[in-house]
Amino acid sequence: MSRGGAAHGTSNIQDRGWAWMVLLATVLLQGLTLSFPSCTGVFFTDLQREFQATNSETSWFPSIMTAVLHAGGPLCSILVERFGCRFTVMLGGLLSGVGMVASSFSKSISQLYITAGFITGLGFCFGFQAGVTVLGYYFVRRRALANALASTGASIGLTLWPLISQYLLDEMGWRNSFLIFGGVLLNACVCGAVMRPVQLGPPRSSLQPSPGQEAINSAEDAQLSNGATPHQVAPPQQAKFAACKRTLQKYLAFDIFCKNKGYQIYTIGVAWMVMGFVLPLIYLVPYAIRNGVEERKAALLISVIGFINIFMRPMAGLLAGLNIFTGKRIYLFSLAVLLNGLSNLICVISADFSVLILYCLIYSMSMSGIGALIFQVLMDVVEMDRFSSALGLFTILESITILLGPPLAGLLVDITGHFSYVFYASSFFMVSAALFMGLSFCALDRKKKPKEALKPTSNSPSRYQYTEVPTNPELEKQAPPAIMYITSI
Repeated sequence: MSRGGAAHGTSNIQDRGWAWMVLLATVLLQGLTLSFPSCTGVFFTDLQREFQATNSETSWFPSIMTAVLHAGGPLCSILVERFGCRFTVMLGGLLSGVGMVASSFSKSISQLYITAGFITGLGFCFGFQAGVTVLGYYFVRRRALANALASTGASIGLTLWPLISQYLLDEMGWRNSFLIFGGVLLNACVCGAVMRPVQLGPPRSSLQPSPGQEAINSAEDAQLSNGATPHQVAPPQQAKFAACKRTLQKYLAFDIFCKNKGYQIYTIGVAWMVMGFVLPLIYLVPYAIRNGVEERKAALLISVIGFINIFMRPMAGLLAGLNIFTGKRIYLFSLAVLLNGLSNLICVISADFSVLILYCLIYSMSMSGIGALIFQVLMDVVEMDRFSSALGLFTILESITILLGPPLAGLLVDITGHFSYVFYASSFFMVSAALFMGLSFCALDRKKKPKEALKPTSNSPSRYQYTEVPTNPELEKQAPPAIMYITSI
């Protein structure tokens, strides 16, 4: 490829031309990966009947898939740094396709855990997170717009996957449906092939560089902007422990968790929240079918949630971006979590289809607010230079509760025999998490105010408040963006 724009450290295809094809591939990629677990509820009853499994045993399948999708971020980042985004996305597409094809031949529910759960979930992780990373290399000035447009792929997939799943299930059964899904998910390899690496040229100076600087420039010049780095000499034996420690600090911010109270509260609150947040997406369809709703109408409920998300999530993001909410987004987030938890009680009142449609409307609106704010609030409580490592620990803890939530809810259904207790449990986790985060941050703010009143005024931003810091556009164009693994609920 041409190293165009070397004078400014940029490529001649950034923010134009082929970059828009990469954006289109990312939209498709997010629709294939991030929203796929939402359709597993359509197959819940058939899988349970096929393997003679309990609700708890059956729910481990979507739990493992979703948890691995979130927890594989550090491994994905290592692959991106070593081999680049194109290779990682194509590897993810291959794994997800092979996993679904293999799951169609499963003879037991435990085999389904490995194939459709772990292998496919890991493929989704590689494809989604590397796809988000590559956008940072193809877009500089329009990076925010590109990420906003890419996120619509998940909402579109959430709309279409349940309808397609129900149609294939009615016509061909779950085994043939999974076989077809394997072929469809292999299209993620095509999306990865589109993401060709962009080589960025370092800025050139008319002055003759020193020998040391010349070596540094040649190393920078060899770095590919898709995240791949040249092979380096292995560290000495005595430095391996220090290198391991630096790697853990880079991807898992335990030091921030111990020192930053805001990050500590938010991480614990969100980890507790997601234990109940994922339950309706898994159990809504079997709950509706159990209460006499037709299977096609039951699958339509998830599609309604996805369709409303297409429009509501960008609006929620615009609302949260207003200046009046600067430093207060955690309270907006807590309000959205509280509304989401209370909306689950609508299902308990009645399982009539019209009531469930009303529930989907309210649930999707609060879900849009959660999805738009969850990472923005994390930026508010953590310094931006440590955001990627803070995000690593954040998603790891999140994946643990995602893994445990649905099986525990399934066990509750097995004991009681009523799906309504799933929505009671979801409401409990969501409401308690909202109250914990809102009241804790309120107490933290009150505790900070007397200390800030005693200190002289300073131009430096608050530790727990994110501020837009102007950057040099030339430097921003020269340096490739930090590789960070981003997930979305």
